[in-house]
Amino acid sequence: MGSTVTTTTTTSGIKLTQNVDDQFLDELGVKEWPVWSCEESTFPWQYSEQESCLILEGDVVVTPDGGEPVAIQAGDFVTFPEGMSCTWDVKKPVKKRYYFGQF
Repeated sequence: MGSTVTTTTTTSGIKLTQNVDDQFLDELGVKEWPVWSCEESTFPWQYSEQESCLILEGDVVVTPDGGEPVAIQAGDFVTFPEGMSCTWDVKKPVKKRYYFGQF
């Protein structure tokens, strides 16, 4: 019996899905998305368009400006809304596959 897929949408509009299955990822073509990586660091970021990503490695806490921190870890599928400003606090080096825009 597999793990239950859970999706949470924060008040800041971050959509966090845990325990995604391979079929979902294959349908989106995630294996073809570019890879981005980052060492432990803290930096501000603004999303000029929606970004969806699959966290392959690491741990990060993303705190939207004026919002609550969201803990994200390896295996999570995350969608960040267009226009959101936030701070990334990379706790363990992150590697992700990402896609900008709508599906």
